[in-house]
Amino acid sequence: MGRRPARCYRYQKNKPYIKSRYCRGVPDSKIRIFDLGKKKANVDEFPMCVHLVSLEKEQISSEALEAARIAANKYIAKHAGKEGFHMRVRIHPYHVLRINKMLSCAGADRLQTGMRQAFGKPCGLVARVDINQIILSVRCKQPHVTAVVEALRRCKFKFPGQQKVIVSDKWGFSNLEREDYIKKRGEGKILSRGSHCKVRTGHGPVANIIDAN
Repeated sequence: MGRRPARCYRYQKNKPYIKSRYCRGVPDSKIRIFDLGKKKANVDEFPMCVHLVSLEKEQISSEALEAARIAANKYIAKHAGKEGFHMRVRIHPYHVLRINKMLSCAGADRLQTGMRQAFGKPCGLVARVDINQIILSVRCKQPHVTAVVEALRRCKFKFPGQQKVIVSDKWGFSNLEREDYIKKRGEGKILSRGSHCKVRTGHGPVANIIDAN
Protein backbone atom coordinates (compact mmCIF):
# COMPACT_ATOMS: atom_id res chain seq x y z
CA MET A 1 0.00 0.00 0.00
CA GLY A 2 1.50 3.38 -1.05
CA ARG A 3 1.60 6.74 0.70
CA ARG A 4 -1.64 8.67 0.97
CA PRO A 5 -1.63 12.03 -0.83
CA ALA A 6 -0.73 15.05 1.35
CA ARG A 7 -4.27 16.48 0.96
CA CYS A 8 -5.47 13.78 3.40
CA TYR A 9 -3.31 15.29 6.18
CA ARG A 10 -3.12 18.96 5.18
CA TYR A 11 -5.22 20.54 7.94
CA GLN A 12 -4.55 20.75 11.67
CA LYS A 13 -7.46 18.95 13.32
CA ASN A 14 -6.53 17.71 16.77
CA LYS A 15 -3.91 18.26 19.43
CA PRO A 16 -0.26 17.47 18.59
CA TYR A 17 0.31 13.70 18.68
CA ILE A 18 4.04 13.14 19.18
CA LYS A 19 6.34 10.13 19.49
CA SER A 20 6.49 8.92 23.10
CA ARG A 21 6.64 5.76 25.18
CA TYR A 22 2.90 5.38 24.50
CA CYS A 23 3.10 6.10 20.77
CA ARG A 24 5.70 3.63 19.50
CA GLY A 25 6.67 2.31 16.09
CA VAL A 26 6.80 5.76 14.51
CA PRO A 27 8.70 5.83 11.18
CA ASP A 28 11.75 8.10 10.95
CA SER A 29 11.41 11.60 9.52
CA LYS A 30 12.48 11.94 5.89
CA ILE A 31 14.31 15.19 6.64
CA ARG A 32 17.43 14.78 8.79
CA ILE A 33 19.53 17.84 7.84
CA PHE A 34 18.22 21.24 8.93
CA ASP A 35 21.32 23.41 8.27
CA LEU A 36 23.06 23.58 4.88
CA GLY A 37 25.83 25.54 3.19
CA LYS A 38 28.45 27.41 5.21
CA LYS A 39 26.99 26.71 8.65
CA LYS A 40 30.04 27.94 10.58
CA ALA A 41 30.20 31.32 8.81
CA ASN A 42 30.60 34.22 11.22
CA VAL A 43 27.70 36.64 11.65
CA ASP A 44 29.64 39.35 9.71
CA GLU A 45 30.00 37.22 6.58
CA PHE A 46 26.36 37.13 5.38
CA PRO A 47 24.50 40.46 5.80
CA MET A 48 21.37 39.55 3.79
CA CYS A 49 18.53 37.25 4.89
CA VAL A 50 15.56 35.84 2.93
CA HIS A 51 12.60 33.97 4.48
CA LEU A 52 9.90 31.68 3.11
CA VAL A 53 6.79 32.43 5.21
CA SER A 54 3.58 30.38 5.44
CA LEU A 55 0.30 32.23 4.86
CA GLU A 56 -1.87 29.35 6.10
CA LYS A 57 -2.40 27.27 9.22
CA GLU A 58 -1.64 23.75 8.01
CA GLN A 59 0.58 20.69 8.23
CA ILE A 60 3.68 20.14 6.06
CA SER A 61 5.01 16.60 5.68
CA SER A 62 8.64 15.65 6.29
CA GLU A 63 8.76 14.41 2.66
CA ALA A 64 7.79 17.88 1.38
CA LEU A 65 10.37 19.56 3.63
CA GLU A 66 13.11 17.24 2.33
CA ALA A 67 12.08 17.86 -1.30
CA ALA A 68 12.16 21.65 -0.74
CA ARG A 69 15.52 21.48 1.05
CA ILE A 70 17.10 19.54 -1.85
CA ALA A 71 15.61 21.83 -4.51
CA ALA A 72 16.76 25.03 -2.78
CA ASN A 73 20.22 23.68 -1.96
CA LYS A 74 20.80 22.57 -5.56
CA TYR A 75 19.76 25.92 -7.06
CA ILE A 76 21.64 28.17 -4.62
CA ALA A 77 24.82 26.02 -4.71
CA LYS A 78 24.79 26.29 -8.52
CA HIS A 79 24.46 30.10 -8.57
CA ALA A 80 26.22 31.19 -5.33
CA GLY A 81 28.58 28.26 -4.66
CA LYS A 82 28.49 25.75 -1.81
CA GLU A 83 30.11 28.22 0.60
CA GLY A 84 28.10 31.26 -0.53
CA PHE A 85 25.07 30.84 1.74
CA HIS A 86 23.70 29.31 4.95
CA MET A 87 20.20 27.81 4.80
CA ARG A 88 18.18 26.75 7.83
CA VAL A 89 14.92 24.77 7.93
CA ARG A 90 12.97 26.48 10.71
CA ILE A 91 10.20 23.91 11.29
CA HIS A 92 10.57 20.36 12.57
CA PRO A 93 8.17 17.47 11.89
CA TYR A 94 7.08 16.07 15.28
CA HIS A 95 3.36 15.44 14.77
CA VAL A 96 2.63 11.74 14.05
CA LEU A 97 0.13 10.82 11.32
CA ARG A 98 -2.06 7.72 11.57
CA ILE A 99 -3.64 5.41 9.01
CA ASN A 100 -6.34 2.78 9.50
CA LYS A 101 -5.16 0.19 6.99
CA MET A 102 -7.80 -1.87 5.24
CA LEU A 103 -7.47 -4.66 2.72
CA SER A 104 -8.09 -3.49 -0.83
CA CYS A 105 -7.58 -6.75 -2.77
CA ALA A 106 -10.28 -8.90 -4.40
CA GLY A 107 -12.68 -10.45 -1.90
CA ALA A 108 -11.60 -8.00 0.82
CA ASP A 109 -15.20 -6.94 1.54
CA ARG A 110 -15.70 -10.08 3.64
CA LEU A 111 -12.57 -9.36 5.72
CA GLN A 112 -12.77 -5.59 6.28
CA THR A 113 -13.88 -4.54 9.74
CA GLY A 114 -14.96 -0.99 8.79
CA MET A 115 -14.99 1.52 11.61
CA ARG A 116 -14.29 -0.88 14.45
CA GLN A 117 -11.11 0.14 16.38
CA ALA A 118 -10.32 2.73 13.69
CA PHE A 119 -7.68 4.72 15.65
CA GLY A 120 -4.96 3.79 13.13
CA LYS A 121 -1.24 3.04 13.21
CA PRO A 122 1.58 5.62 12.83
CA CYS A 123 2.47 6.19 9.17
CA GLY A 124 4.47 9.42 8.91
CA LEU A 125 5.49 12.77 10.42
CA VAL A 126 4.41 16.35 9.72
CA ALA A 127 5.31 19.82 10.97
CA ARG A 128 2.46 22.02 12.22
CA VAL A 129 2.70 25.53 10.76
CA ASP A 130 0.88 28.74 11.75
CA ILE A 131 0.05 31.82 9.70
CA ASN A 132 3.14 34.06 9.25
CA GLN A 133 5.48 31.35 10.57
CA ILE A 134 8.88 31.10 8.86
CA ILE A 135 9.50 27.77 7.08
CA LEU A 136 12.96 28.35 5.56
CA SER A 137 15.59 31.05 6.11
CA VAL A 138 18.70 31.72 4.01
CA ARG A 139 21.48 34.19 4.81
CA CYS A 140 23.80 35.25 2.00
CA LYS A 141 25.74 38.14 0.46
CA GLN A 142 24.11 41.00 -1.45
CA PRO A 143 24.93 39.75 -5.02
CA HIS A 144 23.24 36.38 -4.40
CA VAL A 145 19.87 37.64 -3.10
CA THR A 146 18.18 37.20 -6.51
CA ALA A 147 19.29 33.54 -6.71
CA VAL A 148 18.08 32.85 -3.15
CA VAL A 149 14.67 34.44 -3.85
CA GLU A 150 14.30 32.26 -6.96
CA ALA A 151 15.33 29.13 -5.01
CA LEU A 152 12.70 29.81 -2.32
CA ARG A 153 10.10 30.51 -5.02
CA ARG A 154 10.78 27.01 -6.36
CA CYS A 155 10.35 25.62 -2.84
CA LYS A 156 6.75 26.89 -2.82
CA PHE A 157 5.84 24.21 -5.38
CA LYS A 158 6.77 21.48 -2.88
CA PHE A 159 4.31 22.69 -0.22
CA PRO A 160 0.51 22.84 -0.02
CA GLY A 161 -1.21 26.16 0.62
CA GLN A 162 0.23 29.64 0.08
CA GLN A 163 3.67 30.93 0.99
CA LYS A 164 5.46 34.23 0.53
CA VAL A 165 9.16 35.00 -0.07
CA ILE A 166 10.32 37.95 2.05
CA VAL A 167 13.70 39.72 2.00
CA SER A 168 14.37 40.60 5.64
CA ASP A 169 15.57 43.97 6.98
CA LYS A 170 17.67 42.16 9.60
CA TRP A 171 21.40 41.45 9.39
CA GLY A 172 21.65 37.71 8.63
CA PHE A 173 20.01 35.55 11.31
CA SER A 174 20.44 38.24 13.99
CA ASN A 175 17.54 40.27 15.39
CA LEU A 176 19.17 43.63 14.54
CA GLU A 177 18.33 45.69 11.47
CA ARG A 178 21.23 46.20 9.07
CA GLU A 179 21.81 49.92 9.80
CA ASP A 180 21.56 49.26 13.53
CA TYR A 181 24.02 46.36 13.28
CA ILE A 182 26.62 48.43 11.40
CA LYS A 183 26.29 51.26 13.94
CA LYS A 184 26.66 48.95 16.96
CA ARG A 185 29.56 47.09 15.33
CA GLY A 186 31.36 50.42 14.89
CA GLU A 187 30.80 51.12 18.60
CA GLY A 188 32.22 47.68 19.51
CA LYS A 189 28.95 46.53 21.08
CA ILE A 190 28.49 43.37 18.96
CA LEU A 191 29.47 40.01 20.47
CA SER A 192 29.70 37.34 17.77
CA ARG A 193 27.92 34.08 18.66
CA GLY A 194 28.46 32.13 15.44
CA SER A 195 25.52 32.56 13.07
CA HIS A 196 23.90 35.21 15.32
CA CYS A 197 25.12 37.85 17.77
CA LYS A 198 24.52 39.46 21.14
CA VAL A 199 24.59 43.16 21.94
CA ARG A 200 26.95 44.17 24.71
CA THR A 201 25.09 46.20 27.37
CA GLY A 202 26.59 48.29 30.12
CA HIS A 203 25.35 45.86 32.77
CA GLY A 204 27.27 43.16 34.62
CA PRO A 205 30.61 43.02 36.48
CA VAL A 206 32.93 46.01 35.99
CA ALA A 207 35.75 43.63 35.03
CA ASN A 208 33.82 42.56 31.91
CA ILE A 209 33.36 46.16 30.79
CA ILE A 210 37.07 46.96 31.38
CA ASP A 211 38.12 43.82 29.41
CA ALA A 212 35.84 44.83 26.53
CA ASN A 213 37.36 48.30 26.34
